[in-house]
Amino acid sequence: MSALSCSGDETDRSEPPAASAESASAAAAREVAAAGPFDLPALESQLAHTFRDRELLRTALRHKSFVNEKGAGLTDNERLEFLGDAVLQLSVTHLLMEAGAEFSEGSLSLWRSQVVSEASLSQLARQIDLGQYLSLGRGEECSGGRSKPSLLADAYEAVIGAVYLDTGFEYVLRLLRRLLGPVVHKVLQTSTVDFKSALQELLQRREKIRPRYEVVDTSGPDHEKTFAVAVYCKDTLLGTASGRSKREAEHRAAALAVERLQLETAARSPAEPPARPAASAEETAAIAAEPITESVRMRGAS
Repeated sequence: MSALSCSGDETDRSEPPAASAESASAAAAREVAAAGPFDLPALESQLAHTFRDRELLRTALRHKSFVNEKGAGLTDNERLEFLGDAVLQLSVTHLLMEAGAEFSEGSLSLWRSQVVSEASLSQLARQIDLGQYLSLGRGEECSGGRSKPSLLADAYEAVIGAVYLDTGFEYVLRLLRRLLGPVVHKVLQTSTVDFKSALQELLQRREKIRPRYEVVDTSGPDHEKTFAVAVYCKDTLLGTASGRSKREAEHRAAALAVERLQLETAARSPAEPPARPAASAEETAAIAAEPITESVRMRGAS
């Protein structure tokens, strides 16, 4: 664990003056070792996987706040987090497809977002006590970083990315079938979707931002109030809904927002390029001169 003290200087500052003769590089190496994960075999036991390249696991547990403070050529876990996110997406899709080939694409997408949501992954991280193994900087350590859901979920993704690099996809799929199988089963058994988690997951992947909920109206007597809640992505309104409680209204608004985002995604044809600036007069004339194809007729008919 970290040797940092949140109330003052690092604990090793009280060493006798003789320690000052130590070379700067040796001192830095000792400090890094002291602040790093102290029992990797215990974590490997929780994962039921012993790393062939243990440096992958060390990197997966190294938060950027630690690297920013210690430097010395260390690498943080963000690249492994990016990789692990993709591995989790593919693995959970595979597990959902195994569970029921009759499910629609829309249902699979929503259930997958629920399985790999921040809430779900942070809970899985807590089950293996992942927080205690993290290398954190002073600021994160003192602000409770070891228990932050977002930090735990990111670290879990990084660990999965490290396992993938250490073993390959087939092994990771078997591992995640054991670790995530109960979560997938629970989601499918309830056949319900936590739309707030699903919306948050969608927006974090697309915009790197969380949705914002705002009560826009209340009506009725105190014992029977109705709340109207709007949900936004930045300043864009995604949906508005009412409910007998703020929580119910937020859930309904999130459901509308998820539906809207899915429709927008479906409306984007793979053949159509992203939106671009308006065509010039010359480009417009050239397009008008093109032969009418079947796809053009179809668009005209719609």
